[in-house]
Amino acid sequence: MSNLDLAARVALSPSATLRRVQALEAAGLIRGYRAVLDPAAMGVGFVAYVAVGLNEHTKTAQQAFERAMARADDVRECHNITGSVEYLLRVEVADLGAYKRFHTDVLGSLPQVSTLQTYVVMGSPKDDRA
Repeated sequence: MSNLDLAARVALSPSATLRRVQALEAAGLIRGYRAVLDPAAMGVGFVAYVAVGLNEHTKTAQQAFERAMARADDVRECHNITGSVEYLLRVEVADLGAYKRFHTDVLGSLPQVSTLQTYVVMGSPKDDRA
């Protein structure tokens, strides 16, 4: 949204609106801006959430797993969670075959991983991440 549109929406002058937005940025309340990308245009036709359990509950195992996920381009989100598993991943790939390769070649090759449970996204009626 442009500064002019925002100013009109909040009933302030454009200069006052810009000062307030800059103050929010400086204070760290606004941490960045994002583009909303079209998955189909990017070749993404398969999205899954993967619950990952580790075989060791050590800092070393967690750090090794997190480093591997940081290098994995197909992993769009990696969350350390509470519950029966340690991590929840959002994986975006072209198709089921690409997911199988990721599942086998990336997750299946990590010595820290003990359990995997995949939840395939069939639709997203609400997605406010961007």
